[in-house]
Amino acid sequence: MKILFIQSTPYYKRTKLIKKSRLYFVGLAPALLAALLPSHIEFEICLETIEDINFDTDADLIAISSMGHAILRSLDIAKEFRKRGKTVIMGGYMASLMPDEALKHCDSVIIGDGEIAFLEMIEDYKKGQLQKKYYRPLEKLSYPLPKYELLTQKNIGDFLPVQAGRGCPHSCSFCSVSCLYKGKYLQREIAEVLRDIRHIKKLGYKKFLLLDDNIFSDKKYLTELCHEIKKINMQWLSQCSIKVANFPDTLKLMADSGCIALSFGIESISQKSLDSMDKAWAKVEDYPTQIKKIMQAGIDVSTEMVIGADGDTLESIMETADFITKNKIVVPRFYILTPIPGTVFYEEMLAENRIVTHDIYQFDGAHAVHIPKNMSPEELTKAYWQLYKKVFSLSSIFKRTILRRGCIKSPLKYLFYLYVNLYYRKQIHKGITPNII
Repeated sequence: MKILFIQSTPYYKRTKLIKKSRLYFVGLAPALLAALLPSHIEFEICLETIEDINFDTDADLIAISSMGHAILRSLDIAKEFRKRGKTVIMGGYMASLMPDEALKHCDSVIIGDGEIAFLEMIEDYKKGQLQKKYYRPLEKLSYPLPKYELLTQKNIGDFLPVQAGRGCPHSCSFCSVSCLYKGKYLQREIAEVLRDIRHIKKLGYKKFLLLDDNIFSDKKYLTELCHEIKKINMQWLSQCSIKVANFPDTLKLMADSGCIALSFGIESISQKSLDSMDKAWAKVEDYPTQIKKIMQAGIDVSTEMVIGADGDTLESIMETADFITKNKIVVPRFYILTPIPGTVFYEEMLAENRIVTHDIYQFDGAHAVHIPKNMSPEELTKAYWQLYKKVFSLSSIFKRTILRRGCIKSPLKYLFYLYVNLYYRKQIHKGITPNII
């Protein structure tokens, strides 16, 4: 038996594929699932951002991931393989949130966790008894050493993913993780996490990406983990709540253990918008101080923000660019707030008759598909691209990268950030939203 696993690439301008020579942020799923399989099953992976899909494959089963807005491409891949008579399964956050939509184009959907469901699905496939949906939530997060060697054969970046936790204790209305796990948060045993990190180091890597939707959810766990990571002597990146800035001892411990960068979903500079997204626990007035503390600890800051929430105005969206430049955020990214089917935000917009189209192919995060309170959908889309162009103007890029105090001490690091920003600028002017790929 042979399985082909495909990590799809997003579209830009509706029909064009984002292609790159190197993939930096590679998903853990293929390496994890491969480790669960019996040795007699052949498992091949295709990272579409850097490879072309072999639609003439001799694989028996096609497994397609659905991360973020790449779900639109995933659906098209599924359609094509089914035309060719292949059995197609889908999984990942997006397919999990809208399984009925996915099932229009595939044979089976794994909803949520795949460790139990994937193996059960394969056994059912062998028996000719494949079910439409598999929902087998985990009570404990544990799995064998992922087959990282399947990833290292590809043209990827200089780090590999290691998972610490899955899910999130917060309940933001627009978030796919929140709506899927509903406040549930699972952590792996620290010894198991360290096993994976040590293996990555043996493979010759000096950095790893610590996967966790909020590594600061459990301060005790994070503290113990950092003490152990420090002994391994590797650099790492992750994401967490910006509230970590309120704990200087924790920040210092993270930096001392090798943490070089953190990504924060700060979402908006409008408190009213945060409140409307069930994120009232975050305080906009604290953002500048928190960002400064994190940077002073020696950790670089990346941000994820959405525009188009109920507190946003055309003026506040443009002010966001000034906020990014003033706070010298080295890698900022933005998305138009999108009512993803399955989320609380989608249900709210549906109830208020504020969704302008139900064409799933327009739900790409770069075009407004809901009616904001303070502007038209067309104005929101236009403001989104204006914001991106302002943030990635040459003036803003230089101020956020090489024209800062830290550049003198670490010139190579900030030259790298300069390169990343210039690359993003080039993508933006082509109409491509910068993605974590």
